[in-house]
Amino acid sequence: MSDPVDRDAVPAYPSAGVYIERRRGGDRRRLTARSFLQGGLTPRRRGGRRAGEQHLPIDWHEPYLLFLSLTILLLSVADAFLTLTLIMGGAREANPLLEFILRDHPEWFAALKMGLTGTGVLMLVALARSRLFRIMRVGFVLQGIFVAYVALIAYEWWLLRTFL
Repeated sequence: MSDPVDRDAVPAYPSAGVYIERRRGGDRRRLTARSFLQGGLTPRRRGGRRAGEQHLPIDWHEPYLLFLSLTILLLSVADAFLTLTLIMGGAREANPLLEFILRDHPEWFAALKMGLTGTGVLMLVALARSRLFRIMRVGFVLQGIFVAYVALIAYEWWLLRTFL
C-alpha cells in the first residue's frame, strides 16, 4: 500500500515519490471571522467558473441587497412595535399565525416575527441571482417586500394617527 500523496504539494522528484510542501501557515480553507469579513468586503469571484454557471452566486452579492435586507429587518421591527401599539388600542392582528401567538404566547411574538422575517430575507439574499419562475430575479422580490413594508408602516402610522 502506498502513502497518500498531498495533491497540493509540489513534486520535487516525482519518480522517487518525494514532494515538497510549499504552503505556509494554517489551513486557509478554515472559516474564521477574518475570512468571513474579508470575503464579504473584498470578494474574488462574482460568478461561476464555467460559462454555464454565471448566474450562480459565489462570493459576492450586490451592495443594494445589504441595504434592502437591513432596511426590511428594521421595518419589521417598526411593524412589530406599531402592531403592539395598535393592539393595545383595540386593533386585531391580521396574520392568523401571529394572532395565535399574540393571544396564547405574547412573549414569543417579537422573536417569532423577527425570526420569520430574518429567515425569509436570508434565503432571498442567498438566491438573489436565481430566477423566479424563469421570469424575474429573486432580488426583485426583495424590492417588492421592501415596498410592501413601507406601505404597511405608512398604513399603520395612519391608523395610529386616525384612531388613537
